[in-house]
Amino acid sequence: MTSEITPLAPAGSRHRPVRALMLALATGLALALAPATPSVARAAPDSFADLADMVSPAVVNITTSTTIAAPTDGGPIVPEGSPFEDFFKRFGNPNAPRGPQRSNALGSGFVISEDGYIVTNNHVIEGADEISIEFFSGKTLDAKLIGTDPKTDIALLKVESDEPLPFVNFGDSNVMRVGDWVMAMGNPLGQGFSVSAGIVSARNRELSGTYDDFIQTDAAINRGNSGGPLFNMDGQVIGVNTAILSPNGGSIGIGFSMASNVVSKVVQQLKDFGETRRGWLGVRIQDVTPDVAEAMGLKDPKGALVTDVPDGPAKDGGVLSGDVIVGFEGTAISDTRDLVRRVADADVGKAVRLEVLREGKTQTLLVTLGRREEAEATETAAAGEDPVTPESKDVLGMTLGVLGADQLSDLNLPQGTEGLVVTGLDETGEAYDKGVRAGDVITEAGQQKVASIADLEARISEAKDAGRKSLLLLIRRGADPRFVALSVE
Repeated sequence: MTSEITPLAPAGSRHRPVRALMLALATGLALALAPATPSVARAAPDSFADLADMVSPAVVNITTSTTIAAPTDGGPIVPEGSPFEDFFKRFGNPNAPRGPQRSNALGSGFVISEDGYIVTNNHVIEGADEISIEFFSGKTLDAKLIGTDPKTDIALLKVESDEPLPFVNFGDSNVMRVGDWVMAMGNPLGQGFSVSAGIVSARNRELSGTYDDFIQTDAAINRGNSGGPLFNMDGQVIGVNTAILSPNGGSIGIGFSMASNVVSKVVQQLKDFGETRRGWLGVRIQDVTPDVAEAMGLKDPKGALVTDVPDGPAKDGGVLSGDVIVGFEGTAISDTRDLVRRVADADVGKAVRLEVLREGKTQTLLVTLGRREEAEATETAAAGEDPVTPESKDVLGMTLGVLGADQLSDLNLPQGTEGLVVTGLDETGEAYDKGVRAGDVITEAGQQKVASIADLEARISEAKDAGRKSLLLLIRRGADPRFVALSVE
């Protein structure tokens, strides 16, 4: 039996479509950030009781209620005069629509301010008509939704209380080390307030999201823990219980909590604006792999390689395709994930310094960031039919032909695009292994434009003469460009 990542879901979900439920299981974070505490080794505590007593008043159970529309297909229609007509009149049609129904679900959350702000997962409250908060004392209050961020699965709620509410602070997840003690609280399987303890098993785990930064823990977490806090030993929230690795849907000691340093920024924006406002650079990028670094003559495979610069902030700031972004605001960039996070955390409208490598030289560019939410495109470019050209040649394990003007629309390419179209591949070759497919178009080789097969062959010869083992190709598949390094030996 194989194990798989199982995102946590609200416990007690009923009448909820499978797809909606799986999305509800998908991710969960929440929590926060406070002053960094010195990283010091600690012995195993004799008991977690004092810590649990201190933080439990701020941890809440969340119950949501959702109206589910009646199904439109009422089962078989019984014709008038049918021998079954009397039967259904007497006993009813079990497949007949029963009208709208209510679906209830349970999750977890925590209070972050005395005036009633509460953090939980977006999937816990998504689509809910009513949200009820149960406190450790047994008191219940209705909550209103302030804002959500599906990208990090965070939701911010607000309750009105006649008296100040107990709350917890955000801790600095960056100071947590593998082996540190942690304690999880929540509402597992709808059983009410529950505490579990363990250690940090790993850091910086990435599951599926752009902004993922998960803390792995062996503290037991289960369905219904969604949105519940993961505490350090000072009672600060350093993660939000999110997903588990399990063959059966239950805890086997491999759980994931979204790091508070990601969540705290989202929570503050939701509190201030009711929505997120992430910085946007406006480039398409890919990681610099060792073979790409060798093809470009780079010393180390680090940074973010720019594959395309559409209209936007980066283009206005002078960024070019083929640049390698190695620094952002004075901080070294290790890979694309690092750059995306730093840009997203920066203020919209801020002028930032980018350090790029271009043709072996370092340049510093000034780019004024836009807003990602306003710029994100939702359309996916469709791949065209495999083109056929009258003249072709096999080069580097690919059958290539000159791109014709009549092929541009079929391949979803802009007018004026020049290059070589891939019409076939050796499926045992390197190009196929690296993801090149029929219909792809090579527009650059060795960071120079290619318009003919002779151009490509010249670039191959130049790479060999320079002692390079590989050649860097810019390949476009519709609107998505990427660099691929192929061996020329």
